[in-house]
Amino acid sequence: MRWVWSIVIVVALVLAAYIGSALYALSHLIAAVRAGNGAAIAAQTDVPRLSRSLSGQIVDAYLERVGATRKVSPMERVLVAGYGATVADALVTKMLTPDVLTQALQTGRLPGLDSNAPVTQLPPLPSLHDINILRLLGRLHLINPVQIAIRTSKASDPDNYAAVVLHREGIHWKLAGIDLSRTARSNLAAGLPIK
Repeated sequence: MRWVWSIVIVVALVLAAYIGSALYALSHLIAAVRAGNGAAIAAQTDVPRLSRSLSGQIVDAYLERVGATRKVSPMERVLVAGYGATVADALVTKMLTPDVLTQALQTGRLPGLDSNAPVTQLPPLPSLHDINILRLLGRLHLINPVQIAIRTSKASDPDNYAAVVLHREGIHWKLAGIDLSRTARSNLAAGLPIK
């Protein structure tokens, strides 16, 4: 019986270290965002993963938008996924400069494709700083052993759900994704032409 308790204690300690290291990385990211330190934010960001995450969401929202007006064929989906990703990548590249990313994480305002596109709102990252640890633990969602999503939105319904995704690289966690709300994705995709 003693060995069972030993295993339980070891598992609890490993789990606490795992979650604790993610929360520690999140607290450093929040501190960099609050200070407006773009260089520190860039150092704590996996830019290629973040870019793929945002591009994929924009392309998916574009396909939903096109699908609302007509049926989208499987071949067209493949073409849009390839071509649309390059258009979305251009937008995301503008969004992922240190200054724009810092402002977006501070204020929750993502720029649109052009001046006519609506500005996209999401909860600012520093709002997590004011949440107690138990409520913050309730916002964690394990995606896989090396990725954790932390909900930044107050509501968890699909239309308003927004989160930051941290990816573990070795012993460090980095910002690897921003899960945008359905409204935010639609606003970003609104700047893409419908064909």
